[in-house]
Amino acid sequence: MTRRTQRQRGAGWLWPLLLVVLVGMAGCQSAYYGALEKVGIHKRDVLVDRVEEGRDAQQAAQEQFASALEQFRAVVQVPESELSRTYDQLNAEYEDSETAAKRVEERIESIEDVAEALFDEWEDELSLYQSAEYRRLSERQLRDTRVRYGEMIEAMHDAADSMQPVLLAMRDNVLFLKHNLNARAIGALRGEVEGLERDVAALRQRMQAAIARSDAFIAELGSQDAP
Repeated sequence: MTRRTQRQRGAGWLWPLLLVVLVGMAGCQSAYYGALEKVGIHKRDVLVDRVEEGRDAQQAAQEQFASALEQFRAVVQVPESELSRTYDQLNAEYEDSETAAKRVEERIESIEDVAEALFDEWEDELSLYQSAEYRRLSERQLRDTRVRYGEMIEAMHDAADSMQPVLLAMRDNVLFLKHNLNARAIGALRGEVEGLERDVAALRQRMQAAIARSDAFIAELGSQDAP
């Protein structure tokens, strides 16, 4: 059982009440995080959960793009009589890839939102320390965490950005096939598959780097004491 699952089960009975409270707080992030903390869910926990969700979204995206690439490879092998059915399958793969890319971008935005709130709070609370030693240690921990976070979020953005050229190429080919269900379209697609293979390979490499950064950041936060 993951830490996320344990936290969710432990606070399961609180969620209906919490949802009612938070509905009236939409758009006010400080109130949102404040309400979560009142039921024992801190910004650090939310950040870990959202990084996990971002990592999972990236894993799903790279698998979806690989699936779409396989469909492009299959298209150039089918007889002309089956192009209409194949177009439907290819278009579905493109749409699924577009959805996966949007999900990754949404997850990144949610990570950035809570990270900003956490770091602002951490910075503000440094002045509350009476112990100069504790303040110094907390400052160093904050600085190191920001560095690791910056590396992770940069890798996530790099991976997300690498999806856009692939999506554009897929869309061009899907549109061309839609209006040219004939041997000419198959010939054109054959010339595009190799480029797509290179782009998807580069995309997956960036995704793996971002996933590794995410895992490392999650492990680091889990090993720290609360600021």
